[in-house]
Amino acid sequence: MAEFKIAPSILSADFARLGEEVVNVLASGADIVHFDVMDNHYVPNLTIGPLVCDALRKHGVTHEIDVHLMVKPVDRIIPDFAKAGATFITFHPEASEHIDRSLQLAKDEGCKTGLVFNPATPLSLAEHVLDKVDRILLMSVNPGFGGQKFIPHTLEKLRQARKMIDESGYDIDLEIDGGVNVNNIREIAEAGARTFVAGSAVFGAGKDSDPNRYDSIIAALREELSKAKI
Repeated sequence: MAEFKIAPSILSADFARLGEEVVNVLASGADIVHFDVMDNHYVPNLTIGPLVCDALRKHGVTHEIDVHLMVKPVDRIIPDFAKAGATFITFHPEASEHIDRSLQLAKDEGCKTGLVFNPATPLSLAEHVLDKVDRILLMSVNPGFGGQKFIPHTLEKLRQARKMIDESGYDIDLEIDGGVNVNNIREIAEAGARTFVAGSAVFGAGKDSDPNRYDSIIAALREELSKAKI
């Protein structure tokens, strides 16, 4: 049976108390901290850098930190995030002059690697580097802002990516990011995703009555995933 992982995006957390937010969402049953890095160049927004990643580690966060680089160029910043405690470093192929080299750089720094595909970016860009990739992340929105709606044709792209990964023989995770919520996570899982990034759907559904604030929403997502037929 497939193992599903929930990766709340801290882009939607309360930054005034970020350490507390991350601790609570992990205690609620989330698996991964998804860390969105934007540079106001590759995407039209500006977010957070390695110092915040390092601060979370120093705050006691031991779970996987999945750093999604929406920056260009990527090579300069990869070692900084590796030093700051990133587990995964994923980047967009359009943001690298030499995809193979950038992947190897992250590997050499001790991180796992991933490639991120925008809605209109073809999966063929991964074909010749699958041996260096630990995760493929499909964007189901155009990157840059949280709270967007899921783009429906991403489901077919997920099926294609699932087929490519299964036929490759490599152990590659398939992740989805953008518009994931309780109403569509089951269908997304059935299309092939195994890791689910959710920002506003999680951090926007906190309850003061929950022991860790996010217990109810994480449980609701898990309940839907348990119904997936794969």
